[in-house]
Amino acid sequence: MVYTSPYESVVIPETDLWSFLFERKSKLFADSKEIFTDSETGRTYTFGDLRSTSLDFGKGLQALWNWQPGDVMAFYTPNSIDTPPTMLGLLWAGGVGSPANPLYTEHELAFQLRDSGAKAIATQLPFIETARRAAKSVGIPEDRIILIGDAHDPSGHFRHFSTFRNASSSGCPAAVKVDVHKDLAFLVYSSGTTGMPKGVCLTHYNIVSNVLQMAAIDSLCIHPFGGMDGKGDKGLGITPFFHIYGLTCCIMAFIYNGWELISMPRFDLERACQLIEQYKITFAYVPPPVILAFSKHPIVEKYDLSSMRMFSSGAAPLTPELATALWDRLKIAVKQGYGLSETAPVATMQILDDWGKFLGSVGKLVPNMQARLVDPDSDKDVNQGQPGELWLKGPNVFPGYLNLSENTAATMSSDGYFKTGDIFVVDKHGNLTCVDRLKELIKYKGFQVPPAELEGILLGHKDIADACVIGVEDKEQATEVPRAYVVMKPGLPTDGAKANQIVDWLASRTAPHKKLRGGLYFVSEVPKSASGKLLRRVLRDQVRQVEKAGAAKL
Repeated sequence: MVYTSPYESVVIPETDLWSFLFERKSKLFADSKEIFTDSETGRTYTFGDLRSTSLDFGKGLQALWNWQPGDVMAFYTPNSIDTPPTMLGLLWAGGVGSPANPLYTEHELAFQLRDSGAKAIATQLPFIETARRAAKSVGIPEDRIILIGDAHDPSGHFRHFSTFRNASSSGCPAAVKVDVHKDLAFLVYSSGTTGMPKGVCLTHYNIVSNVLQMAAIDSLCIHPFGGMDGKGDKGLGITPFFHIYGLTCCIMAFIYNGWELISMPRFDLERACQLIEQYKITFAYVPPPVILAFSKHPIVEKYDLSSMRMFSSGAAPLTPELATALWDRLKIAVKQGYGLSETAPVATMQILDDWGKFLGSVGKLVPNMQARLVDPDSDKDVNQGQPGELWLKGPNVFPGYLNLSENTAATMSSDGYFKTGDIFVVDKHGNLTCVDRLKELIKYKGFQVPPAELEGILLGHKDIADACVIGVEDKEQATEVPRAYVVMKPGLPTDGAKANQIVDWLASRTAPHKKLRGGLYFVSEVPKSASGKLLRRVLRDQVRQVEKAGAAKL
């Protein structure tokens, strides 16, 4: 059975992302409307500022670097209000943005730079040394590393993006023409369970489509003009811009809708509460651990959060208990959505009218989308109410993985559906609920942790004979955490001190979100198939059974 969105389809223009945002014939707000505000300095970009700064940077890229259509720039930076104009100027010049987690190690960043074919890096001064070393390892010259943010290089060695304005050529030519269905706007990296991260190709049409799909649903939830202070609703910019969730839902959607985003470089609960009180913030896109913090932490009581009308939760599953706890404490509704990098990202969203009626659901399909629920063993549709793998089709679905045709083919059905790897059920109202995951990717607070990558590092330890990594639920943090099960070489210690030593050793070789927060446990063997494939699902089931019985961890 094919499920369709219950909402009216939206008309998606055949236009590039720059033109979609900045060259539309009409909008419901003035060029003087604030769009991005820095939470620490109060520095802002109005819509007009954003357009002119982006344009100058794009022209500077062409004048200084002879930037070519399709050239990739990596963004290795925490949230900054300079990220949007730099990215959009890049798009104006026909370039492609590839955001990277600023907590990546040199090795992790170098992989993305090499795989994406990046020609330049935008970063901030505190991250310059890692960026410099990674760039050197892949052959990117140091003069192709630029800085964004308030801090400039005191030595003057690394150019600040703002200096590109002075280098831009005169006049105001049009944006570089692109094929909106083929040319990429962004190349984001999604960690796989069986190897290194994969480059997810997202076209201009994918992003434009998803912004419009979201706008159609958010128009039922948010009142963008005539909000708390007469200037429109304001959002709290917690979600990382280097994540597809923040990239589309916070940068692009806010520019299109004319909302103001109060951007935080990193999440801090008390600072978030201060900002909500100060700016009369009305909503935020967040992952579940943020909902947990607001619903449980005592510090929240110190602040007036009465302006908040809504949280929209995504990036990981949200339990009904957490949504209820937030409402009981603060009377703030929290609706849920679902998406992936491959869907740019939003595929389903709740509206506020539904959030309390269908707790645990991720809502209905956004406009212009179709879905099937399929038995993964037979590829046949399951009956309504029965679990099946979610397959998706729509204008926001990516065209494929970068240089990985076999991976792309494996995730696409013969009739053009993307196989998500997630198991869902659908009710008679069209509400979708995630019940399991075929994929074995671990999601720690919305960040992707590929078990195969951690296993590979562990197997490089001189004392380890075998290893298996799974995700286990941490109810206190409302997230999955990575846990390792390790077989040691004969005769070596298997006590707590040794476990802690290995955990620390691994932590020094990965980004912080990949730490073994679920612990490390010694076993005599890890479950494998006859062909030698790790059976992570079997191990997860064994762990659930043991912990459900209240026994010690496996």
